[in-house]
Amino acid sequence: MTPKLAVFKLASCDGCQLTLLDCEDELLALAGEVEIAHFLEASSAVAPGPYDLSLVEGSVTTAEDAERVRAIRAASRRLVTIGACATAGGIQALRNFADVDEYRRVVYAHPEYVRTLATSTPVSAHVDVDFELRGCPIDKRQLIEVITAFLADRKPDIPDHSVCFECKRRGTVCVTVAHGTPCLGPVTHAGCGALCPAYQRGCFGCFGPSGSVNLPALIPLLRRDGLDDDAVVRFLHTFNAAAFEKFEKFEKESTK
Repeated sequence: MTPKLAVFKLASCDGCQLTLLDCEDELLALAGEVEIAHFLEASSAVAPGPYDLSLVEGSVTTAEDAERVRAIRAASRRLVTIGACATAGGIQALRNFADVDEYRRVVYAHPEYVRTLATSTPVSAHVDVDFELRGCPIDKRQLIEVITAFLADRKPDIPDHSVCFECKRRGTVCVTVAHGTPCLGPVTHAGCGALCPAYQRGCFGCFGPSGSVNLPALIPLLRRDGLDDDAVVRFLHTFNAAAFEKFEKFEKESTK
């Protein structure tokens, strides 16, 4: 029986779904092996579940999102979250550090029409997830590997090391060592191919925390390279603010 693949969207920009569409040649080969049963970004044709593999993009930011993701989980044999929004709450998780009600009053003429939760949370905060694929957006090579692995009933071969490993592999000179450029590469999950450092830019943490995060060692380097305490916080509070938060708390406790 042909496996069913489904792709769903919660609160997000659609960038990770577009990464799947950008696979093009790989998708043609994949189309012969699976039935793409639900993927509204690509087709309005929808087949009912259950689904063998569901990919979910986006964070849970409304009560409706929470209800939907529970329904998706119930209809899916395997559920994989894709992208920073689905794995860490995304850039919209910056609301987690502020007063959402105040934002609504200031920004919207009729805040009573805006229904939202006080926080933006990853899918894993609401249902069990079989795998989290990081990135903002995700890397298409890693995406194909994850889909292939789950359809073949094996563990995805996705490294858990930092961007620094990717810099070394491509022969990129360390921007921090050579130029004193603030960089989150030592604490950021690999997957982008060290794109920013290859163009003399510091890593911005698009892929979230790596498997070995040591902020107490990194933050003094960021300060040495010109970032004050507020700038360090802003540097960490971008695509994966909520994911880095627990490491920030550990760093603060370790320096008391």
